[in-house]
This record gives sequence, structure tokens and C-alpha cells, in this order.
Amino acid sequence: MEQLKIVLSTFPTHESAETFAKTIVEERLAACVNIVPGLTSVYKWDGKLNAESEVLVIIKTSESKIVALELRVKQLHSYQLPEFVVLEVNKVSAAYGAWVLENIR
Repeated sequence: MEQLKIVLSTFPTHESAETFAKTIVEERLAACVNIVPGLTSVYKWDGKLNAESEVLVIIKTSESKIVALELRVKQLHSYQLPEFVVLEVNKVSAAYGAWVLENIR
């Protein structure tokens, strides 16, 4: 089975996250995107400490979609430097893994 991946990114609003999620699922770059509201991100940008409300997206995809997905994140995102973190999936049920792969073909 092709290697599944989880990709994390953040968005400034629920609406922007949902628009993004619908686009990449429709384009078959992801089988599913979870939108997690209520996140506070603390970070430095241009030497200034920031604390901002954000929305986390958890993207289920495969190794073969990572390059195209990263490009799409850069195209669709409003941030100058959008988060794009790829996590390895060590174990997944056969049925769920097959469903992910079927939905991104």
C-alpha cells in the first residue's frame, strides 16, 4: 500500500480553512480534512512576539500527493509563509488506508 501522510497547516479563519479543505478534497489532493477551531498560536514574526487565533487543518493524503499539495497550499493560502508539516503514518487500518487512496485517485 502506498505510504499515507498527515499534513498540518493553520488558517486565520474557519471560513478560509473550509474553503481550502473543500478545494483540495474536490481536486483529490486529500481524502479528508479535519478543521479544528479554537487554536491559539504563539510565534515570533519579524522579531515581534505574536499570539493569534487560528484554525488547524489535519489533511489525510498520500506520499504521491505531497508535492502537488504543498504547491496548492502556497497558491491558496493568505499567509506569506503558510505552515506545511508532513507527518509519517506508522499504522493505519487496511480499510481506512484503502478508502484514503481510493478518494485521492
